[in-house]
Amino acid sequence: MGAEELERGNWGSQLDFLLSCVGYAVGLGNVWRFPYLAYRNGGATFLFPYILMLIVAGLPLFFIELALGQFASEGPITVWKMSPFFSGIGFAMCIISGVVSIYYNVIITYAIYYMFVSFVNLDGDLPWAKCDRINWASTKCRDEPYPRFAELNETEAMMAIKDDVYSDSCIRDKMMNMNFTTELSKEFAGMESYGVLNSTVIRSDHFKDCAMPFVSPASDYLSQYVLRLNEATDFSDLGGISLKIILTLALAWLLIFFCLMNGVKSSGKVVYFTATFPYVILIVLLVRGVTLEGHLDGIKFYVIPKWEKLLDAKVWGDAATQIFYSLGVGFGGLLTMASYNKFKNNCYRDAIMVALINCGTSIFAGFAIFSLLGHMAYVTNQDVGDVAESGPGLAFVAYPDGITKLPAQSLWAFLFFFMILTLGLDSQFAMMETVISGISDLFPHTLRKRKVLFTFLVCFVGFLLGIPQTTKGGMWVLTLMDWYSGSYNLMFVALAEIICLIYVYGFKNFSEDIEMMVGHKPNIYWLATWIVITPVTIAFIIIIGAVQQTDASYSGYMFEGWVQGIGWVMVVVPIAAIVIVGIVQLFRYGYPGAFKPQPTWGPALDENRTGRYAPILPAYTAENGMNGDAKGVNGGYENASYVTDSEKIHVRL
Repeated sequence: MGAEELERGNWGSQLDFLLSCVGYAVGLGNVWRFPYLAYRNGGATFLFPYILMLIVAGLPLFFIELALGQFASEGPITVWKMSPFFSGIGFAMCIISGVVSIYYNVIITYAIYYMFVSFVNLDGDLPWAKCDRINWASTKCRDEPYPRFAELNETEAMMAIKDDVYSDSCIRDKMMNMNFTTELSKEFAGMESYGVLNSTVIRSDHFKDCAMPFVSPASDYLSQYVLRLNEATDFSDLGGISLKIILTLALAWLLIFFCLMNGVKSSGKVVYFTATFPYVILIVLLVRGVTLEGHLDGIKFYVIPKWEKLLDAKVWGDAATQIFYSLGVGFGGLLTMASYNKFKNNCYRDAIMVALINCGTSIFAGFAIFSLLGHMAYVTNQDVGDVAESGPGLAFVAYPDGITKLPAQSLWAFLFFFMILTLGLDSQFAMMETVISGISDLFPHTLRKRKVLFTFLVCFVGFLLGIPQTTKGGMWVLTLMDWYSGSYNLMFVALAEIICLIYVYGFKNFSEDIEMMVGHKPNIYWLATWIVITPVTIAFIIIIGAVQQTDASYSGYMFEGWVQGIGWVMVVVPIAAIVIVGIVQLFRYGYPGAFKPQPTWGPALDENRTGRYAPILPAYTAENGMNGDAKGVNGGYENASYVTDSEKIHVRL
């Protein structure tokens, strides 16, 4: 093992890396976003554009990041020595991953809190199983599903209208418009007799739209008790800090710190559990789901194709963005994890394997989820489409509500939220390691020796920046960050990566670098996608995203204009970093120097620097100084004077 590997670290084994990539790619999006998008966009029909987008965009970008990180053994900031003008890509990746990590750990916080609540109630019902009108339930909270109005007797109908379960004015209007005898219409219009409700003519679904809006106990429990969102006014008054949330958030960050304190040596072992446990739970949920009444309706909703949907550009846009976010390209996590690989690792095989596992997991999770949603729709007398949600609403409202209908509900709740925790941890590990490694590679002699302390400081800063999300209106802040932080900027990062590696550094050079690692050059598929198809697809995603863009909102609350402005700042800052750093590098190296590989570009270890990469100089020290003739430094590139004093700290031992 070389000195660089000892200093920077490596995965304990190939399986460590593979499971870390699987855990990173298989995240919350596979469980709470993909099934919803499949339902919304034509069920099984959605799989066609989804798989096509994997082939033309997801997999090519996935392989690029794995190959780049492994070849140079550099973090996302310092890896761009093949063309310093594009160094801003690394800063953009770290900014995006850092911002996403802040709110992502709040989601983990919610999962931990629900786990605790479920655990302490193992012998009884879950606290959100019934409306607790004394402590948290609102007047709209309902324990039982709506009865069908046409099936009520006279007394029940009167009580339903009196209790605002059904709207009397809506029923009156519908009755007046129905073709009844004059006597019956007059009777009902005057609300003098409800005997007409037993009429065969009225026993239909004409009144189902007259049901008054209500919320489930799970919904009220989240908003009224866990978040206490009702105590916040708007973004100008988020309310005070919730003690239980901020304490759980501190626990979540401590958990992240202890898993990352020793770098990939520690996180690489944790993923043996966190990357595999979700599959156990998904299998259990599927087996249980298909034994429940109504499950078939949910699965039909999921798998029956609606081919006309393929003509809708929005379907293709959703498929492209889901592949993009699900695989995690553009965040820097893949590049960071690959940078800890052995140089000869078969990253070509890993890229294909992990991408296929990720997409297969999404499809499999859909069956488990929609079997449960079908049962939820059955017991609540709703359509499957009415209970299918995306994002936190599915994980912390729809699922908890459905779990209360299961036997041993507390045990199921604990296992479900433990799965949410493990899914979140894997992705959080990679994003945090991106930030930590990116900054550490800038100051290797200072920070690598203080890995534990630096990791703690980064986690502590993340905790401080997450405090606004522990306020009563914290869910609004989380929603805003989720809405904007990883959107257009990811597309521009990916596009900049393609331009840098394929058009500036050159596909030929990049192919030769890959051949040094895996033994063969990329085939025609990679050539076609990298040069033409993938850039065009990314441009398509950007255009579709711009057309479909809507302002951020939460449960009917459309955020104010100035709040949307803050959101767009999160979009623009990473893109601005690419441009600003590029301009700085252009002044620093001049033209065309800023676009050419620097002398220190190439494999980290001398033993791997073959071909056009000659071994680089020993590290600069006060004792031995710098080799004046720069013999063997340029690796085939002209003008070894590009090695500046500021770069000497990056020269490998």
